[in-house]
Amino acid sequence: MGKTTLAQLAYNDKKVTSQFDKKVWVCVSDPFDEIKISKAIIENLGGAYSSSNELETLLLCIRSHVENKKFLLVLDDVWTEDKTKWENLKLPVIMQSCAEGSTILVTTRKQGVAKMMRATSSMILLDKLRDRDCLALFNSIAFWDREEDEANGFGAIGEEIVKKCKGLPLTVKTLGSLVWHKKTREEWREVLNSKIWELEEVEEQVFRPLLLSYSDLTPAVKRCLLYCAIFPKDYELGKNNLIELWMSQDYLNSKKNKQKRRIGQNYFESLAMRSFFQDFRKDDMGNIIGCKMHDIVHDFVHSLAEQEIIIIEAVEGANQRMELSGDKVRHLTLTTLPEGPLSFPTSFYNCKNMRTLTLPDSSITTVSLGSIMQMKCLRTLNLSHKILNEVPKEIGELIHLRHMDLSHSGNLKELPDAVCDLYNLQTLVLGGCSELEKLPKAMGKLINLKHLYVRNCYKLRYLPKGIGSLKILEALDCFYVCEGNDEALKLGDLGTMDQLQGSLWIERLGKDDASEIEKAQFRNKEHLSHLGVGFQVGDGDGDGDGDAAAVQRKGHEEILNALQPPQNLEFLSIWNCHGTTEPLYWIKSLHNLRKVDLLNWEFCELLPPLGKLPSLEILRIWAMEKVKKVGVEFLGIEKEEEVSGILFPKLKELSFIGMPNWEEWEGIIKDSSEITIMPWLSNLEIVRCPKLKALPNFLYKITTLRTLKITSCEILERDYQKGVGKEWHNFSHIPNLTIESP
Repeated sequence: MGKTTLAQLAYNDKKVTSQFDKKVWVCVSDPFDEIKISKAIIENLGGAYSSSNELETLLLCIRSHVENKKFLLVLDDVWTEDKTKWENLKLPVIMQSCAEGSTILVTTRKQGVAKMMRATSSMILLDKLRDRDCLALFNSIAFWDREEDEANGFGAIGEEIVKKCKGLPLTVKTLGSLVWHKKTREEWREVLNSKIWELEEVEEQVFRPLLLSYSDLTPAVKRCLLYCAIFPKDYELGKNNLIELWMSQDYLNSKKNKQKRRIGQNYFESLAMRSFFQDFRKDDMGNIIGCKMHDIVHDFVHSLAEQEIIIIEAVEGANQRMELSGDKVRHLTLTTLPEGPLSFPTSFYNCKNMRTLTLPDSSITTVSLGSIMQMKCLRTLNLSHKILNEVPKEIGELIHLRHMDLSHSGNLKELPDAVCDLYNLQTLVLGGCSELEKLPKAMGKLINLKHLYVRNCYKLRYLPKGIGSLKILEALDCFYVCEGNDEALKLGDLGTMDQLQGSLWIERLGKDDASEIEKAQFRNKEHLSHLGVGFQVGDGDGDGDGDAAAVQRKGHEEILNALQPPQNLEFLSIWNCHGTTEPLYWIKSLHNLRKVDLLNWEFCELLPPLGKLPSLEILRIWAMEKVKKVGVEFLGIEKEEEVSGILFPKLKELSFIGMPNWEEWEGIIKDSSEITIMPWLSNLEIVRCPKLKALPNFLYKITTLRTLKITSCEILERDYQKGVGKEWHNFSHIPNLTIESP
């Protein structure tokens, strides 16, 4: 009925926000976990992550953050009617310490929750949408991107379909998405006249539009949707991770030899368009990277897959009560396992045909041989975000394993050599294993490995040389450069890996790595979209002066000169470089580049020419300490060049941060009537630039600028001070204007 949507509108309303000192939104869902809720409130209040599991300690921490402040707390999707759990949380008591007007807003499907909270007098019962509102919502989806004349021919049928929705917004959205794919009136009538409408059970009143959309899917896409039932409710699904999980189950096959990741992306988009997914999370450039499933959709999908997929919530000290009925279960999710070794009751030992095992929100430290080792047919194993101390060597017996996720295992220092016996493994996820020191030498035996994720493994010194033989490797998110080690993979070994795609971050580059960069032949890796290049901090000798520093700067510039990224690159990030930007001459040819980050270029005095990049949307310049002037070369204008047209034609976000010696930002001096600069800029941020004297006149002409933040810029703060600064009138129209001292 749109309870969460209405609560979000209220929560994000500017007038509401202005009335409260602190706001927190927590998705509660089921089960109602007081510890988890308390920690979520603390984190949203800006407190440090707490490892404590003492409820009283957490509640005292919450109170310290909100005492004497006007506080709005939203608890979304509460299911429990257990009065004891609510009383244990002591939120009403905490609210008494807050300022007058503090409020708790709760969304729930169950009136019993309101009774349990003694809030029936404040209860708001949402009615169904009015017919005209339903029709407006339906039309906005069903007729999106269609001509008005074309849409008119479907209007009467659409009105009849909307009447069948009985005011349920999710139903309206689902059917609108379904018929958007239908191009004839006959197809629309088939939806209207479907016998599925005749089902009378209450649950099916909600499910039947979903069932219509489900029936419209191809068998392959249906399998992918049903697999999503392995995730608990309110779980964020990472798009790439989900596609790789589908791969592990062999759901992405094509007779035309089409790339499996592209097939998976098409399936994901198909499900998203039919409203099976929602709450999309996007990156800076607007690409979808995550989503959730509505609870109703989750219930629907789970009802279709309940014989093969089961989710069990573990109870501490009661593992023996976890029972599996039937031998058809193929995918098992165990949640909230207590700290300690992973072990199963004997009833699990018959699950020899299990394909998936995933353990979200659990705290296992070791894997007992009598647990997953019984599941010889496992294809997917997710032990991420655990406090694993080790992985048993017997893991090598799971020869059908295709996807293994050990990411964010904070205590894991190494993997057993037996991992290299998993010759069917396609995906190995180790990102965030902060204590991981090395990988097995024989990684080259993983002949089917396509995805290797090792970013944020801070103690991992190098990648083993054997990885260089994995010619089908498609994803390698991080490369750790290690000079002088014969066991380490060299950058030049990437030269034959032209299938690499997505993101690649190169870390710890040294001054002598130009030849290896050249051998890597990045220009041939046309599927790479993100490239990050980081130089070793402290590379070379001396304090920045003398011959050693000069050699270092020269080495870094040779590396940049040899880099030559692929033409399809969308995001480039370079940090800790001691060279100048002159070797970046090739950047002018990257016409698909949408985002650039340049961070901590200690000896750079001039910014690179970026103004003529046709696709650049986001530009961030950080810690350029020797830059004194940003001149017309930044706009891409060369000396004596006659220029016209648009410079920075698509730039939306621009940041300058930590430039202590920057004094001048030059605009166009000559007649600029034929030149337009940054016409779509919406967000400008200038931080810690104390010597900057003025902003260029072209900024005053930008009508799209909505957010301007000037912080720790003494001269600008004076001249643009609200109401009294001599330049205030040039920016007074900007809606979100922040000018402040540190």
